[in-house]
Amino acid sequence: MKLLAAHYRTGATFEFVLEDGRVVSKSARRGKAKLVFGPGLFDLQNNGYAGIDFNHPELTPDMFCEGVRAMWRQGCTDVLPTLITAAPERLSGLFRIFVEAMESDADVGASIPGFHLEGPFISPVDGARGAHPLAHVQAPKLNVWREVQRAAEGKIVLHTLAPEWKGAIPFIRKLRSEGVAIAIAHTMATRAQIADAAEAGAAMSTHLGNGCPQVMHRHTNPVMAQLGEDRLAACLIADGIHLPPEVLHIYWRAKGEGNCVIVTDSMAAAGAPPGRYTISDMVVEVGRDGVVRVPGSPNFAGSSLTMDRALANTVAFTGATLAEAWDACSTLAWKAIGRKPSASWVIADATRGFDVVASGRGRKVLHSRSS
Repeated sequence: MKLLAAHYRTGATFEFVLEDGRVVSKSARRGKAKLVFGPGLFDLQNNGYAGIDFNHPELTPDMFCEGVRAMWRQGCTDVLPTLITAAPERLSGLFRIFVEAMESDADVGASIPGFHLEGPFISPVDGARGAHPLAHVQAPKLNVWREVQRAAEGKIVLHTLAPEWKGAIPFIRKLRSEGVAIAIAHTMATRAQIADAAEAGAAMSTHLGNGCPQVMHRHTNPVMAQLGEDRLAACLIADGIHLPPEVLHIYWRAKGEGNCVIVTDSMAAAGAPPGRYTISDMVVEVGRDGVVRVPGSPNFAGSSLTMDRALANTVAFTGATLAEAWDACSTLAWKAIGRKPSASWVIADATRGFDVVASGRGRKVLHSRSS
């Protein structure tokens, strides 16, 4: 299989030859190419995929691997599997499953630089709490953190919390000293509390503009405070639903393209047909419009977005160039968690949207249209 593709930033053209799941050659060529190539897409917030719920108590290592492998078809070569608020023993048990899965499948393991823990140290306030179960929301506790991180074998590299809790600021400092990146979300924090969190080392906002009440003060609210805090990168769900296109455009311009990271916040419905799915103990319904809702409720509960669609939407909704949107879906995610990018790559047709032709890591082909 021969693919002629131009680099997403420089435009330099190369011919890739793929055989038996390997890149057997990559050589410079003259002329224009229809395809483009660049770094593999990296999702910092992913709760499940292809019908697999990473938060479900009956998750198995094989199911987990199936979900991660399915992401490669949409160019998502790197991911932080994400757990939301639950009892500490539930979180610990699921993280052990994650670790076992990584050890059982080397390619899956290589796709996972770490895990994302979203909660349980978030706001208990309705609206701000989102779909997280109130029964397990609590103030930051080092003993709970240590229990869960021990089960994850130190692989939790991103932790989302609400900084208004008593003790949250020293908690942030402690986790930063351990090399864990801190994000803010599901919060009712004041501007001063958000500034204190950034000073302590918080580096980003998880799904900015979501996980907040429908009705807030029009100026003095946690979303505006995070938008105005230059030390926080913004993680944005680019599905056109969690943030309408015009809102995504505004946030992108407010933060600047170098400070925006595109995420999916996907759950089991991503890469799967409409229907009913779970996220932890909650049953959700996904219509033909792709919106994930609690049945009988207008409330969102994760997304069915995939990273290829997220990249295309970012270009369409924000006016970003392909290169700017691609970085927001890849290299800037690595920067946000303080890690060096992997050797992953994607080749795609970007003439209309973003249609993945092949993805891989180093010489290994993870997915191609012929496989």
